Amino acid sequence: MTKQFGSVRILGATTPAYDEILTPDALRFVAFLHESFESKRQELLQVRVQRQAALDAGELPTFLPETKYVRESDWRVASIPKDLEDRRVEITGPVDRKMVINGLNSGAKCYMADLEDSSSPTWATIVSGQINLRDAVRRTISYTHPDTGKQYALNDKTATLLVRPRGWHLDEAHVTVNGQIVSGAIFDFALYFFHNVHELRLRGSAPYFYLPKLESHLEARLWNDVFVAAQRYLAVPVGTIRATVLIETLLAGYEMDEILFELKEHSSGLNCGRWDYIFSFIKKLRNHERFVLPDRSAVGMTTPFMAAYVKLLIATCHRRGAHAMGGMAAQIPVKNDPALNDKFMAAVKEDKLREANAGHDGTWVAHPGLVSIAMDVFDAVMPTPHQIHKLADTGAPVTAADLIAVPTGAITTAGLEENIDVALVYTEAWLRGNGCIPLHNKMEDAATAEISRVQVWQWLRHKRTTEDKVPITKERVLAILVKCTQARGAQAKGEHKYQLAHDVLINALTGDVFDDFLTLPCYPHVVSLA
Repeated sequence: MTKQFGSVRILGATTPAYDEILTPDALRFVAFLHESFESKRQELLQVRVQRQAALDAGELPTFLPETKYVRESDWRVASIPKDLEDRRVEITGPVDRKMVINGLNSGAKCYMADLEDSSSPTWATIVSGQINLRDAVRRTISYTHPDTGKQYALNDKTATLLVRPRGWHLDEAHVTVNGQIVSGAIFDFALYFFHNVHELRLRGSAPYFYLPKLESHLEARLWNDVFVAAQRYLAVPVGTIRATVLIETLLAGYEMDEILFELKEHSSGLNCGRWDYIFSFIKKLRNHERFVLPDRSAVGMTTPFMAAYVKLLIATCHRRGAHAMGGMAAQIPVKNDPALNDKFMAAVKEDKLREANAGHDGTWVAHPGLVSIAMDVFDAVMPTPHQIHKLADTGAPVTAADLIAVPTGAITTAGLEENIDVALVYTEAWLRGNGCIPLHNKMEDAATAEISRVQVWQWLRHKRTTEDKVPITKERVLAILVKCTQARGAQAKGEHKYQLAHDVLINALTGDVFDDFLTLPCYPHVVSLA
């Protein structure tokens, strides 16, 4: 049953609780932003297509000559809000009610509530997530576990809340304005901002966002235009909003200065979205055999192109007075194997020590059990709230070629099989409405699943062999996919969607036409979920 509010039509189910979020005033605000910016969003998505065609034809990414003046002139972003000054450890997670409470209570300095890569955007997830965020802002959020009766509520001291809306490429199929489907990014931003900006300001905070999947400074400019229009609409001082941009696409890596500049009065830094960045490296350069990467496990933060990306991000942010945030530790504690747990936790500590010493002002973890490890490292290296003031001599400047230096390493049968298994298990979970899963002692989300499936596609396209000299063929990939599907299906408890995940992945792994995002062919299958 649809509901109509002026030009806005709600195609998803509604409940009395949903109606508290989907109010006529809030939906008018959604419609205002849609009508103001949808045409520009579509234009920029077409620019992505055109840039990909140029890369496919042989053009390599480089620093933009037309924005050289931005890179070479002196300017700084807006001053840092007090409750966003110390970000030494940030925890991320989906927006279900218990996770929001646990994230805010985790002991981390900040909690990023994620409507993007760690959430499957079912209608229930998106709207109930907004309810949970509204209640968290007002500190009325609580949760009682239906099986154990355990109760969850906020501690007196909690992390600073940030919210990640969906990227520009994603739609919200349950909402239309004048018959046009609304942008998922606009919908997520609009509802959170509309319902919480005044309450946050009364509590001495403000709406803080993480912006995902940007591919250019023009896409950052669009966000800035949205912010300005939204603040004026609700009579909020321009500059109230702060946004950290995830540098998780290869092309954005060449426009860091420009992205900060476009968001200058709203900017609070850049983040090394490391897993999506590796995915984007493969995706953008997929047509070229010389950019084939080895096993996912062989591409780490000390890999030359990743080290160059980190170095450039830190130097750029500190020069502009912005936070340079480190990447995600995807490991999770291993409860039943102390030796393996010690190994994993030592790896987390080493990773965070490298980030702190490199100059990062904070880092990400995916599990509350990692907060104290990361916090101890940053406390020891960084006694101040951040180290933006450190403008270390970084040696030779990072070049365009440094950002696409190809690492060496093997492609193994184990790596091929693990990639297919990860892609399958994650896709199945996503199709059931779960966007964040523990797998192989790591917390997998869309970013890590994307690396897994795009590596298989790349190896197949360029006729690679595994190190045992066995060719990677379509038949081999599909045979492994069938084997994984059968094994996972047999292990599954209750209803599952492994056959549907298998069917989606046939094309995503082996198709001639590349899917820009794994979630795009999956999304129609979750639109009908409550």
